[in-house]
Amino acid sequence: MRQPLRPPPSGPVATSPLHRSVWVLGLVSLLMDLSSEMIHSLLPVFMVTTLGATALTLGLIEGIAQSTAALAKVFSGAISDWVGRRKPLVLLGYGLAALSKPLFALAGGPGAVLAARFLDRVGKGIRGTPRDALIADLTPATQRGAAYGLRQALDTLGAVAGPLAALALMTLTQGNVRLVFWVAAVPAALCVLLIVLGVREPRTPRPAVRPRWPLRAERLRALPPGLTWVVVFGAALTLARFSEAFVLLRAESVGISATWVPAVLIVMNIVYAASAYPLGRWSDRGGERTLLALGCGLLVAADLVLAWATGPAAVGVGAALWGLHLGATQGLLSKWVAAAAPEGLRGTAFGVFNLASGVALLIASALAGALWSWVGPAMTFYAGAALAALAMGGLLAQRHGSPTAGSTTDCQRRGNGGG
Repeated sequence: MRQPLRPPPSGPVATSPLHRSVWVLGLVSLLMDLSSEMIHSLLPVFMVTTLGATALTLGLIEGIAQSTAALAKVFSGAISDWVGRRKPLVLLGYGLAALSKPLFALAGGPGAVLAARFLDRVGKGIRGTPRDALIADLTPATQRGAAYGLRQALDTLGAVAGPLAALALMTLTQGNVRLVFWVAAVPAALCVLLIVLGVREPRTPRPAVRPRWPLRAERLRALPPGLTWVVVFGAALTLARFSEAFVLLRAESVGISATWVPAVLIVMNIVYAASAYPLGRWSDRGGERTLLALGCGLLVAADLVLAWATGPAAVGVGAALWGLHLGATQGLLSKWVAAAAPEGLRGTAFGVFNLASGVALLIASALAGALWSWVGPAMTFYAGAALAALAMGGLLAQRHGSPTAGSTTDCQRRGNGGG
């Protein structure tokens, strides 16, 4: 019998400081997002107005890029469990992303942008799952909401600084987009240096008999049933939340100039950065299901505001609600994955979760691009609101379901025996 999604048990909130490497990983995320958002805050309008791409092309490129990252996350997570090391994969992933940044400045058409996005997202896929698993390795269960919230907050602080830097450089250079893309390569290179010098990892457990290949059916079967519901819900919510590139296109469609489009991301990410850590600490005290339902409701509201938007103020409100939704949901879902996964299979569990979310994002972004091109911008956001409402309804419908089968001890035993 299929079991409903249930939040992990909450305990007393730990008061000891977070591990130093968690802070360093947060700072690395800040710098990479600073670099990435300098590019991504300008990329949708650059592609449509300079390179001649359509909204459907943009949606397909974004979906392919994100699903590529999700596929890479499955293998990188399983490999990190297999070898018992996370840091080398984290370093490789950030290194590939740093190498991709100059390619955006050199792009002469949508195909070149796709190649740059592909390399960038492969890097993201390689680093993301081992990094999330490493945070769980470094952090006791009673601090994980705070740890993931801190990383998300610092990551999003970089996402605020990136569009601000892009906005300032666009103003100073009279709209020289390619120069902004070149400057974005500098903080990406600093990330690699920080990982080499500042990140230390604990020794992670490996099975007594290591399998010949890192990703095997028996290891996937060793994942507990409770994780399935986290994966399914995460994919459903991602299906409702297509690429944020369409929020930026919405800003352009209501008359915001290309120079000022990055301000929309600034608003979104200020709210995200300000809310992620306090909401993560709130989740450590209980109330996870309520917080997740609230996050779904905020996405519905954001989509409706953006569908009805006729000017910059409404787009700003919609972007702020979108950011608050991210603050309420993203760290919490990572916390649930970490709680559901056996210690020796955390990387694999995060990989499966991210693969499902990436496939959902590919479908969502392609659908959003098609609706935008064939029906209009408003319908894109109406569809997102409807899907977010369905995800919230599914979550609330399980409130009175039977508890998840299997204890933490059972999950640990299955994970250690599945190698």
